[in-house]
Amino acid sequence: GGLRGATVIDALDTLYIMELEEEFQEAKQWVEKSFDLNVNGEASLFEVNIRYIGGLLATYYLTGEEVFKSKALELGEKLLPAFNTPTGIPRGSSLFSPCSGMSWSWGWASAGSSILAEFGTLHLEFLHLSELSGNPVFAEKASEPSLAPVRNIRRVLSRVEKPQGLYPNFLSPVTGSWVQHHVSIGGLGDSFYEYLIKSWLMSDKKDSEAKKMYDDALEAIEKHLVKKSAGGLTYIAEWRGGILDHKMGHLACFSGGMIALGAQHSTGDRRQRHMELAAEITSTCHESYTRSDTKLGPEAFRFDAGSEATATRLSERYYILRPEVVESYMYLWRLTHQPKYRHWGWEVVQALEKHCRVEAGFSGIRDVYSTTPSHDNMQQSFFLAETLKYLYLLFCEDDVLSLEDWVFNTEAHPLPINHTDLRA
Repeated sequence: GGLRGATVIDALDTLYIMELEEEFQEAKQWVEKSFDLNVNGEASLFEVNIRYIGGLLATYYLTGEEVFKSKALELGEKLLPAFNTPTGIPRGSSLFSPCSGMSWSWGWASAGSSILAEFGTLHLEFLHLSELSGNPVFAEKASEPSLAPVRNIRRVLSRVEKPQGLYPNFLSPVTGSWVQHHVSIGGLGDSFYEYLIKSWLMSDKKDSEAKKMYDDALEAIEKHLVKKSAGGLTYIAEWRGGILDHKMGHLACFSGGMIALGAQHSTGDRRQRHMELAAEITSTCHESYTRSDTKLGPEAFRFDAGSEATATRLSERYYILRPEVVESYMYLWRLTHQPKYRHWGWEVVQALEKHCRVEAGFSGIRDVYSTTPSHDNMQQSFFLAETLKYLYLLFCEDDVLSLEDWVFNTEAHPLPINHTDLRA
């Protein structure tokens, strides 16, 4: 899909964690001999960052093998020209050519704007690149205001006025202003919020700015976007210039796990309220699965015209092996140990086996409401990086990639929390 070798690199840490030694060695040899960073292709800087760099860094921390570290640092260097914009917000959160260092914006993104979930999802990886290389330039690009007062994504986001405290999805890399007021916790926005709470956790709870931004954003989401359906299902709507769209994308289903993770570090009523919200959202996402014929969830589901947690448009009925629902199951299991989350995960395993397994692997399906679904003939790389890893961890003991020691990037590549003894 335009990212050469993405499936291999996305699968590296999954293979290692599952102790599939022979396949892991084969993948490592491919990285050593065939992963060419100079091929002039086009990809999103965000995709390069979370798949290539995240996968390589995670595998380095798990194995200590220098090849993964050196490839990650080499690729990180190639991304730096993308930040040469008036605001420091990378245009290359759109399209980026690692060979030429040129970047430009998606044709469909409003007025050449950059996308919140893309430029807001660099912090975890870039901080590790700075620590491993001893070069502060990576951290400057993503976070440290004192080091780079102009080219600083977080500073731009902190200062820009936020409608109702919400973060719209499109920002101009030239002016640093919002281009349109569409807010989504699903696609275009999702991992920005995830990286705020995870940046704080990865810093061993020292990055107080990230925690405050997360708390404020979640408060605005609770106030303006969290709704309850007539049937009692809690969901997170989208916001278009003040008008609510009562739709929740599959991508937004990661938020149950995120909110539960954040709730562990709150106290009293706030902790209880957020744990309940996380459980309710995760339950709603489970309903989107159980209400389909295949027991797999659609790309988006709606709460309007009498329908609840079902896709009402033909264009939203597909499932492409996405991980967000099982991601929330894994977090809720680890944090509550309620058996239902393992039962729900097992339902997904059975549905994947029944409807998605094909001769060469697993395929997405075009309609989750069809009893004889047709395959889309594609196995997304995140299926190996996330869906299968989260299902595996759901049934592991809690000390396998403990949440006390590891933070998962948005592609489920584990990165160590700062207190972690990496030699262990």
